[in-house]
Amino acid sequence: MCGFVGMFDVKGDTAQYRTKVLDMSRKIRHRGPDWSGIYTGPSAIIGHERLAIVDPLSGKQPLYSKDGKLVLAVNGEIYNHRELRLLYDGYHGRPAYEFLTNSDCEIILALYRDKGCALFEELNGIFALPSTMSSRMHISSVVTISVSSRCIKDGMARVIIMLPVS
Repeated sequence: MCGFVGMFDVKGDTAQYRTKVLDMSRKIRHRGPDWSGIYTGPSAIIGHERLAIVDPLSGKQPLYSKDGKLVLAVNGEIYNHRELRLLYDGYHGRPAYEFLTNSDCEIILALYRDKGCALFEELNGIFALPSTMSSRMHISSVVTISVSSRCIKDGMARVIIMLPVS
């Protein structure tokens, strides 16, 4: 099972905290011995330890959108990722999305770009994620979901809150 750590809403220079996040990430390396990755942005740092199950060759994390504006670290599995990917080929009434990996979790980036916070209504799986959307959005909480896509509105999931960065 993967693991991630992070610091959000960092005031000042995030570079000074990068070593601390790397130290925290090392403490959970046993959860994901196949890959270690880190993202350092202007107000957030995310460290990820990966246990490679789906797409062991190119699914390293954090995941990035092609333009680099969306950054995502995930622990879990998206059960319906293949069906959802087909919808983003540009021929099904949704905007085309260029996937950079075969990771099941990359579909979250396509859904976020298309649907914003409503992306969770289409996901079926078990997962937890922190995320930072550089230059546009940041996350003020972490969401953990272990429900089918139809059950998100009941008390089984915490809500993800995204706020515009001013």
